[in-house]
Amino acid sequence: MKCFRTRGKKGEKHNDKADPPRRRANKKRGHGTYQNDRPPVVGTIGRRSGKCRLRVEKRTDKQTLHRHIERFTNSGTTCYSDEWQGYNKLNRRHLMVSHGEKEWARDDDGDGIREVHINTIEGLWQTLRNFLRPFRGVHKKNLRYYVAMCEHKINRKRISPAFISLLVKAH
Repeated sequence: MKCFRTRGKKGEKHNDKADPPRRRANKKRGHGTYQNDRPPVVGTIGRRSGKCRLRVEKRTDKQTLHRHIERFTNSGTTCYSDEWQGYNKLNRRHLMVSHGEKEWARDDDGDGIREVHINTIEGLWQTLRNFLRPFRGVHKKNLRYYVAMCEHKINRKRISPAFISLLVKAH
């Protein structure tokens, strides 16, 4: 005997508490944390070098962001960010754009080039999303490995023949 489950029609309430309906994505508002199953990925990318560093963190509080920036940037670096309060009082020169005021890029020195922007890192997040998309969901315990593969893929683009010859000479 075959047992067929009947599907509810659109708009009908789902009454079986033992078999809850499938939810798509975690749509909680606000910043993600490891505890609410939206582990944040913190990243930096050099505008000149193109070198990126991505790390999966437990939270995106001020201490975590500052630790990441101090670890992966040089002391004379200018950091560009949005206006989120976690970036306040960095130990680096810090310029920001205010998305809340509909500001996406700014020309501070009047030369016609809008040098204050965060388009570089925003493009990196799109690269990470596109990298993860074929996996159709990654468990948070393994996310750091996938992020590391993506970071390696991005940084590999910057490896030149001159760099390879230096590696060969070193060995």
